[in-house]
Amino acid sequence: MEKIVAPSILAIDFKQLPLQIKRAEISAEWFHYDVMDGVFVNNISFGPDILKQINALTDRFMDIHLMIENPVKYFDAFIDAGADSITFHVETMIDVETGIHAIEKLHEKGVKAGITLRPSTPLDAIYPYLKYVDLVLVMSVEPGFGGQAFIPSMLERIEKIDEMRSMNNYHYLISVDGGINQETGHKARNKGADVLVAGSYVFSGDIEKAVASLL
Repeated sequence: MEKIVAPSILAIDFKQLPLQIKRAEISAEWFHYDVMDGVFVNNISFGPDILKQINALTDRFMDIHLMIENPVKYFDAFIDAGADSITFHVETMIDVETGIHAIEKLHEKGVKAGITLRPSTPLDAIYPYLKYVDLVLVMSVEPGFGGQAFIPSMLERIEKIDEMRSMNNYHYLISVDGGINQETGHKARNKGADVLVAGSYVFSGDIEKAVASLL
């Protein structure tokens, strides 16, 4: 199992953006970048232009989570801005074939492809994609807002996705996003999580110490 921490840009203090990026990247291999359109989720965050500026400050892996209604339309814009991996929601695909084509498009462009789903969406919705993706993102809160509490039942979801990976010899990483701190991060790792996405926990205090605690 890999141990990766992906500090979430959603929680960063933009007044101290370059400094906080530098502090986080001492131990963090990835950064996580949430894109919200105010349609798929009831919030609006960042577009590709901000990603481009952040990408200029760091050489770390850029993990993009598209919480938007029409993700494929914006793949190229985020890839051009520096995305290394793009994760989209299964709920935004009209059928499995369309979703698989989206994954293929990302791979053709040389970026990793991830799939995710809301906590309330049945897990079997992502089963057809597991053999194709590089990452499965477990949302341990309702997508759209930072600072929410971890949903404990999502630990079973992590465990199930890990079991399916082992059983089928799949090679995706398991990422967990939402309410991650030292305690919940440890529980998620015990169930098979490779990547811990953490926003408020990392950027609200001692950044270096918080990242180190998740490793």
